Formats: sequence, structure tokens, C-alpha cells
Amino acid sequence: MPNIKSAIKRVSVTEHKTMRNKMVKTATKTAVKKFDAAVAEKSANATMLSTASAAVDKAAAKGVISKNAANRQKARMARELAKA
Repeated sequence: MPNIKSAIKRVSVTEHKTMRNKMVKTATKTAVKKFDAAVAEKSANATMLSTASAAVDKAAAKGVISKNAANRQKARMARELAKA
């Protein structure tokens, strides 16, 4: 544990940011998994794709994942929906 006041604050801030990033990343993964499950049982539709895409976009906007990674995930989901 640090002794300097600014270092103590940085540890605290980092913990809060890590917790927020984990929450956002988990929500994103859950939305994508729900979409994948719907595609697997052939019940996926455009609204499910838009919901999952919105979750991915929010994660990218908050800086949890990069913009390119978000676009790649959305393209893959769109391709899966088109195949099904």
C-alpha cells in the first residue's frame, strides 16, 4: 500500500475504473452471447442485433474496447444474422 497521498488516490481511482470497465465488458459479453444463442436456435431478429450492437457501441464509447474491435464484433453479428 502506498504512503504518499496522491499514490493512495491513484489506487482508489484505478479500482473504481476497473470495476466500471468490468461491469461494462460483462454487460457487452452477455448481450453478444444472448444474440449468439438466438442465432443458434434460429430465433434471432434485427431487434436483437440492434440491442447487441448498442451494447458494443456503448462499450466502445466508454473506451472499454477499441472502436475497431466494436466494428468487427458488429460486422460478425450482422453476418451471422444474414446467414441464419
